[in-house]
Amino acid sequence: MRSVTYAGETVTTTDDVAEALVQLTASIAADGQAEAVSIPIVTATGETEQAELVIGVGNDVLSAPARDWAGDEPDFEWAAEELRQHKRFPQAPAIAHEQTVDSDNPDAFWDPDLDGFTRA
Repeated sequence: MRSVTYAGETVTTTDDVAEALVQLTASIAADGQAEAVSIPIVTATGETEQAELVIGVGNDVLSAPARDWAGDEPDFEWAAEELRQHKRFPQAPAIAHEQTVDSDNPDAFWDPDLDGFTRA
């Protein structure tokens, strides 16, 4: 569990939600923008609630281990996934892979534009 500090208040959420929130906040701030998001939190009494935050430029978010957490970690994976699906969530760059030669299957290199086979 993680303690997320925002605007002088601290809330408790899961590791994956806190990690996604910090990454999304940095990405939105890098674009010079700010946006409102909602995350699930656990209250001091153990109840699940929603917190509304404005993240991005001028809105600092701090995530630190929740040292006083003793209960089971709730399943907030759905919320972390929602944050990761945000249009501004940083995406890994596409990596080009070199085509390998498949000598066991000569049909693997059929090229319809050349009306025939090509050999690598």
